[in-house]
Amino acid sequence: MSDYSVYQNPLNTRYAGREMQENFGDEKRFRLWRKLWIALAESEMELGLPVSREQVEELKAHAEDIDFVRAAAYERELRHDVMAHVRTYGDAAPAAAGIIHLGATSCFVDCNSELILMKDGLDILKKKLVNVMEKLKTFALRYKDLPTLGFTHLQPAQLTTVGKRATLWLQDLLLDYENLQNLYGQFRLRGVKGTTGTQASFLALFDGDGEKVKELERRVVKKLGYERVYGVTGQTYPRKFDYNVLCVLSQMAQSAYKFSNDIRILQNMKEMEEPFEKNQVGSSAMAYKRNPMRCERMGSLARYLLSLPINTAVTASTQWFERTLDDSANRRIVIAQAFLTADAVFNLYLNVAENLVVYEKVIAKHIAQELPFMATENIMMACVKAGGDRQKLHERLRVLSMQAGKRVKQEGKENNLIELIEKDEMFAPVHGRLQEILDAKKFIGRAPEQTEEFIAAEILPVLRENAALLGERGEVSV
Repeated sequence: MSDYSVYQNPLNTRYAGREMQENFGDEKRFRLWRKLWIALAESEMELGLPVSREQVEELKAHAEDIDFVRAAAYERELRHDVMAHVRTYGDAAPAAAGIIHLGATSCFVDCNSELILMKDGLDILKKKLVNVMEKLKTFALRYKDLPTLGFTHLQPAQLTTVGKRATLWLQDLLLDYENLQNLYGQFRLRGVKGTTGTQASFLALFDGDGEKVKELERRVVKKLGYERVYGVTGQTYPRKFDYNVLCVLSQMAQSAYKFSNDIRILQNMKEMEEPFEKNQVGSSAMAYKRNPMRCERMGSLARYLLSLPINTAVTASTQWFERTLDDSANRRIVIAQAFLTADAVFNLYLNVAENLVVYEKVIAKHIAQELPFMATENIMMACVKAGGDRQKLHERLRVLSMQAGKRVKQEGKENNLIELIEKDEMFAPVHGRLQEILDAKKFIGRAPEQTEEFIAAEILPVLRENAALLGERGEVSV
């Protein structure tokens, strides 16, 4: 049961998914430590150090049964988390107690396990990222030819389509996916490097045989499912890598933030809406309100995540020589919270993307209010083709547009520009053809084709490559 008398991290209690919470939980972390110790001991045994098969098997037999209470007691006594768990493991496997952590430094388990946790965390986020892409792909194709006002400077501009606009959100996510794939290519473990990265302790264990030291590292890393290690390190892996990871998470948050803001504006215009449940309350005071709480929460959490890469940049900048410990407490907080926040953001993104509501008649109404102004050039060109004077037509359209604009802005009435044109003899060549000229689909350019081409060429290959990851749903707990 929660202790309501102390602060509880809302990333755990309200926002992040269970899978990501477990990924950065103590149970997984300390089991990884034991997996690393087993890999080290077994590799040392295979290369002839005084480690017996019985000791390795005893370590394996107790890989899962961690006594967290005992470990906490040891840490209070020793003020050292790694040694607390070495002692706890040794108590569970007494015959192997003397060879646990042989030749290693704390960062053997700390750094290697943290890299694995981050890799696993990225796998969780990748799954959610491609599922959001799949849902937006479906949405974009459904509405690929539904005209809507485009906006530049948040002012009505040339028409686009609802589906084409969704491809802009997809394009951002595709860039995130590509950045994530690039990051995967950079992943490697710290390996088996010793206290200051020189492997001196292992060289001593193998009586100066450097080839055996290199083979030890290769075997340990392979047992953990990896091939690559950093060629050189100090005591830790390069902290610049943390910055690279959080930058990718930040870019994912930027994409989600932009999407959430677009939906919030569209919801204000009543053109589109995030899901709103039957019994959901929009406001404690104004019962009629349908506030975009999911998108607002997305933006709120994304803003926090955007602020975190600078923290890791400072940490990387202030590592003295082979290492300094002022990174430790900071990294316990910032890395896990960055992943939990990204997870929370994409849970929301999934939920909104699969349940977007489109109000086509409101969209058509807004087009009708602005399209007459946008259509004036088409009207003018049609009249010129019929023998009209382009400059006189332009001036007359300017005057009529000012009249209609005044009616809209100062009197709050509907745009009557088309009615004015219909009554003006200068535009007689288009009388009776104006509705044809004003067909909104004639103003959307290649938006439908662009949508189809982009999805076919760039999105579907990603979705096919990740077909096994699809099928996720976004759940909002509160």
